[in-house]
Amino acid sequence: MISADLHIHSRYSLDGEFGVEELLRQCKEAHLEIISIADHNQVKAVPEGLEYGRKYGITLIPGIEIDCQYKGIDLHVLGYQINAESSDFEALEKDFTARVMESFPKMVNKLSATGIQVDLDEVLTKAGGHLPSGELVAEVLLGNDKYLGIEKLDPYRKGGSRSDMPYINFYLDFFAQGKPAYVKIEFMEYHEAIALIKDNHGSPVVAHPGLNLKGREEKVEELLDHGAEGLEVFNNYHDHDQMDYFARAALRRNVLMTCGSDFHGKTKPLIKPGMYRTIQEYEENVAESIERLRNRSV
Repeated sequence: MISADLHIHSRYSLDGEFGVEELLRQCKEAHLEIISIADHNQVKAVPEGLEYGRKYGITLIPGIEIDCQYKGIDLHVLGYQINAESSDFEALEKDFTARVMESFPKMVNKLSATGIQVDLDEVLTKAGGHLPSGELVAEVLLGNDKYLGIEKLDPYRKGGSRSDMPYINFYLDFFAQGKPAYVKIEFMEYHEAIALIKDNHGSPVVAHPGLNLKGREEKVEELLDHGAEGLEVFNNYHDHDQMDYFARAALRRNVLMTCGSDFHGKTKPLIKPGMYRTIQEYEENVAESIERLRNRSV
């Protein structure tokens, strides 16, 4: 069994629920020894994570998850053992915030065109000063009785076909790339994300490739050709065949194989820290990769 989770989100992510100390407490309860808080496009959790990691006896690998695009495909790249004190990440967070706030009203308008109207001001108030998200839209829609008459929300309500994780399922059904309320945000190019991580002494790893590259998994070869140093092989989005494919690719290329739950809290209530799919055959390889990262100095 691997006692590590290198893909966890804190309240600093636009769709994360818990503060850093609460995260570390939950990780301790899950008997995790090594974690990475890889928040979306910012590194505010790293100093706190290092502090509370010492308190709870957990090793924290400084991390980040960067939104980018490759040949028109939305991707996420994880950066491990980065220099979180770099001003580059302050600039990234500022740029990301501006792009999200510009795109969010457009997302709400496109959702309205599908017949699901939500009060934009209500969502922004619910955000409480944090960045709004598609998952937050779902939380507002499903938490206010004034939206009970919208039949398209029925699959996400209790007992519905998409009610197991209603917030993230709503996001995937309406706001994800190719879905009716998707708004393209011009994030940095993939090669820029790779360079940003490497320029700050980190190791770039492609996050949950089976989600973003579903049906075209072979493109991980291109991503590895163009600078990625590893693949997130064990992840809740991946089925057995995908994990096997990515693991074999990583072994063939002698690159990192990592594991992550992509824990967020309430937006993914079935996922807990340290919970992700695995294949026993490759667990030792993943553990070796984690040790390589753990021992890599910033």
